[in-house]
Order: sequence, then C-alpha cells, then structure tokens
Amino acid sequence: MTDQEIAGLGPAFAGYLRCYRDCFLQKRTAAHFDSYCRGLLSDLPRKNVEPIALACGTAVRTLQEFLVTANWAQESARERSHGELARVLEDLPDDPLGAIGVIDETSCAKKGDQTPGVQRQYLGCVGKIGNGIVTVHVGVAKGRFQALPDAELYLPASWGTDRERCRDAGIPDAVVYRPKWRIALDQVVRLHGRGIRFDWLVFDEGYGSKVPFLDVLSLVNQRFVAEVPVNFAVRTGRPTGSGRADAVLTAADATRGRRFRLTRRTVTDAVWRATSRLVVVGEGSYLLVAAINEATAEVKYFLTNATAAPLDRVLAVAFRRATIEHSFRVAKSEAGLTHYEGRQWVGLVRHLVLALVVLGFVSIHTDRLRGEKPAGDDGTGVPGVEPVVCNPVPSSPRHAAAPAHGRGDPLPPAAERTGHPVPQETAA
Repeated sequence: MTDQEIAGLGPAFAGYLRCYRDCFLQKRTAAHFDSYCRGLLSDLPRKNVEPIALACGTAVRTLQEFLVTANWAQESARERSHGELARVLEDLPDDPLGAIGVIDETSCAKKGDQTPGVQRQYLGCVGKIGNGIVTVHVGVAKGRFQALPDAELYLPASWGTDRERCRDAGIPDAVVYRPKWRIALDQVVRLHGRGIRFDWLVFDEGYGSKVPFLDVLSLVNQRFVAEVPVNFAVRTGRPTGSGRADAVLTAADATRGRRFRLTRRTVTDAVWRATSRLVVVGEGSYLLVAAINEATAEVKYFLTNATAAPLDRVLAVAFRRATIEHSFRVAKSEAGLTHYEGRQWVGLVRHLVLALVVLGFVSIHTDRLRGEKPAGDDGTGVPGVEPVVCNPVPSSPRHAAAPAHGRGDPLPPAAERTGHPVPQETAA
C-alpha cells in the first residue's frame, strides 16, 4: 500500500461513516460518532473516551454521554456493518475453501471490579487466571480477505446471578449468563440472517469440547472443523471401542499417516502427517483426525461433521483458524477494541460496535489496496487515514502492537489436559 493510497483513504473513510447517518437522530450525535471513529483509527496510544475527546477538542463528558446516555441505535450500526461486509464477501473471487467463519475469544486485564463482566477468570492475553473481561468473536476469512464482523461481552455466571450488581452497571434484565459456545452460536445465527454465510466454521478446544454446540451445528447442516482435547470421548462402534481421542488415534498413528504441506504467506510452510477414522459422538457420526507436525512433534486432534471431505481440505480449513490472530492484533492495536474504560454496560457494548465499524473499513480497504504488498506486511493496519482530529494535537509515538493472541485464548492447561474423558453429557 503506497503513501498516495493511504492518503487517498481520507475521503473514503468520510464516505464510509456517512453510510451510518440513519443510526442517529441528531446531527450532533452523528458528529460525535465521526469523532469517536476517527479517534479509534488514530495513532493515540489509548483509544478510550478521554484521550479521544481531548484530541478532537470535545469535552470529555460530552463524549462520555455519547457512549452511555445519548439516544442512538448501536444495534442498527452493527447491522449496517454486517451488511457492508456481506456485500464485500459476495463480490470477492471464488476461493476453493469458500468463506470460513472463525470462532474465538479474546480478553483484557482490568484492575477494578466494576467493569461489566469483570472477574477472576482465565485471560489468554496474559496466559493465566487474572482479573479481566472476555469477549467472544466470529471472524471471517475468504481467500486473502479477513474481517472481524462480530463481538460480544461474555457475562460470567457470577454476574448473571447478581442482578443488583447488573443493575448498577446498567445491564438489562434480559442480558443473562450464557456459555461462550451459546454466545458464538447466536452470533453465527445473527450473521447468517444478515447475509454473512459460512461454508465452514472452525474453532478451538474451548468450543470443540462442547458437544451440544457440535450437535446444533450438525442439525442445521453447518460444516465445521473443531479442534478437540486429547481426552475428548469418542466411540468407534465396537463394544470396546470407546475412549479418549488420543487412544482411538495415537500420535504413532498420525506419524504413519499421509504427509501434507500447509502453505503460509508470512512464515515457512508447515508439514504435518495426519490420519483419520469415523467415530460416534453423542448420536452423530464424525471424522476424527489426528495430526502431528514433522518439525515440532506437536499433536493436534480435530473433529468434523464433513465426513466425506478430503483430508487435505479438512486440514486446510482447520489451520485457517490462525487468521483470527491477525484480526485480534489489528483490532487491539489499530482500533482500540479492548481500550474501553468505564462502568456501564451500554458504553462497553457501543465501544465494541464502533470498533467493529472501524475494523470493517480497515478490512475492506486493506483488501482493495493490497496490490503487490510484500507478504511481510500482512500485519499492517491503516493508521492516519486522514487528519483524525478536529484540532491539531502533538503526534504521539506509535504504540507497540498488542502481544500475539497465541492459541486463541485457550483453556487453562489444567482444564485442557485432564486425565479423564470429557463428560459429554455435561460439557455445555
């Protein structure tokens, strides 16, 4: 992407924001929307209300009211961003794998106890249990195009049962605890209704171990490839053929399997050996896949309801899950996804929606202007699209990119590698 192309995005961003005008009843509120979105796309080190307000010359309290009390339709803005992405995906060239939906979660450490959804829980951003919030996401990848269409706060059970605490944080009574897999399922349904359909879904062990989730996806004929824990319980159909995934297909079995080379744009190709067999989980038939990395001896287990799909395609889909790592890095560093600091639920939700709006623009124009950009620039965002503030402010040093998302906020190791099969009837 050339300097001239980046400079030319200013009018495009202004035009993109005008598409959301009917979400606001007053021009003044729409102007605050513009300011906030430009602040999210600026090079401010922290992209929350106070620094954005100071940078654009707006009173801090005014921008706080825009997020928390102003009358505008954040769900309409979310729906509009979904519609924009649906049109882009429809116009993209065909890809052998189609459109792949990637389900994952990310987290943000918090010091206090009043941010909606905050509690001590496993935080992938720090790799351990800590005090913070978790958000559940559905990303999409089609060919070289990547986007992060949806985001939703995970409200832990400790919050869901404490309605007084919820009311203090402005959380509506209709918003209750839902397991993460259910949040993800609701997002997939919502995106489908707005024109974003997936040829495949892919997700990690935290979701792959939830048999009710797998059952529902199979019931609606949604193809998926799920990573599952080594202790995931499967049946082979024989009287004694029940047990852990790593007993039904061992690492040695994978080593003797077929050899597959997985090409990657920014790093060396990975070579895996893999084998598969049909298994039964609950009442459904699935294909269990065991794969081992030739270079590192890492072993992974996958489960798919596409039992007739070629193994090379199943593996290609499985490893597309890594695309959401890039989306999270861009979301956190370029659009301030996890920078919200406040005590009100509606403010947090609106911040997430506005970050999605900005990320939609970044995804659309990064794909349009990618051209012959060197592969090593894949992590580039779109800083400085145009003068992003109303009044000049001193330029701030470019902040360091957020740490790599790693394994997609995996389950803590103790929960992931237990010595007994996952109890499927209660794994919800």
